[in-house]
Amino acid sequence: MSLIPATILTGFLGSGKTTLLKRVLTEAHGQKIAVIENEFGEENIDNDILVSDDKEQIVQMSNGCICCTIREDLRATLTDLAARRRKGELDFERVIIETTGLADPGPVAQTFFMDDEVAEQYLLDAIVTLVDAKHAAQQLNDRQEARRQVGFADQIFISKADLVPPEALDALQHRLKHMNPRAPQQVVHFGEAPLGAVLDLRGFNLNAKLDIDPDFLKEGDDHHHGHGHDHDHDHTHCDHPSHQCGHGHDHDHSHGHHHHHDDDVKSFVYRADRAFDPARLEDFLGAIVNIYGPRMLRYKGVLWMKGVERKVIFQGVHQLMGSDLGPAWGEGEPRVSKMVFIGIDLPRDILEQGLGQCLS
Repeated sequence: MSLIPATILTGFLGSGKTTLLKRVLTEAHGQKIAVIENEFGEENIDNDILVSDDKEQIVQMSNGCICCTIREDLRATLTDLAARRRKGELDFERVIIETTGLADPGPVAQTFFMDDEVAEQYLLDAIVTLVDAKHAAQQLNDRQEARRQVGFADQIFISKADLVPPEALDALQHRLKHMNPRAPQQVVHFGEAPLGAVLDLRGFNLNAKLDIDPDFLKEGDDHHHGHGHDHDHDHTHCDHPSHQCGHGHDHDHSHGHHHHHDDDVKSFVYRADRAFDPARLEDFLGAIVNIYGPRMLRYKGVLWMKGVERKVIFQGVHQLMGSDLGPAWGEGEPRVSKMVFIGIDLPRDILEQGLGQCLS
């Protein structure tokens, strides 16, 4: 039997997760989805559309979906759902897990890799984060959980954008991109994201694409040799309307506009046009993950390894790191290694220096 894809849905309170889930549970989308609710949420779906007695934690919907609250831990709930599906008691094709507004999605994601029983039955598809444009700046300033949710995301949806002026939305999008350049951002109304943009994103697939906004990579070219990452960002986007660089004196002011809040969740891209020595790189990454693993949210790379004719792809969540051989380098394709690290106060200089010493 093929693995059941699972999506983790995260985001602060009021960002529209409940609206999105209600749609999943009631709309005629033709998919059979099990929604697992972490029931510590302050705004439970149950109040609106579920009238369930306490004995039964699984409720069937008219559109073939089921909703279930986590009574024990996630592992037990997932195992129970899969067992009931095998026996033919429940019919569903995929799972969406809603984490509480304050949750760190890291441990939830790790469940899919660390627990053999879960890993044999489920495939983690992606982490989707909803961000409330109206309150995001405050939440990102005050709450590390909100910043971590952004750092973990494979896809970011921004809701309530109509409630803020365009320049505030623009500043938020810049800020989110700095924290996580891997995740595409999409503005949605009331958190009503199209299901096609939520499901089957394959965020955890080991593939040879490193999806980073091209502007972000451009800025990587000239400064991965240790220049600060904060200021050149603004030069790259100098033509951006929110920066009004044409007025001469506005440049510094726009510069402050992105970075006066220096988020602890940051990303940086490392590029090298020399091949890595496989043994040295493995030792170095192993050591880094050992020391900084809890602060490393997501990281991924497409690497040129000495003596290997194919691309090597690696990615990780916290201390869990996996790698695989990708496709062969194309004829005439420039061989370049690209890596992105997203984490909390990661020592960029140590990482860059260490990676540099792994080049052959």
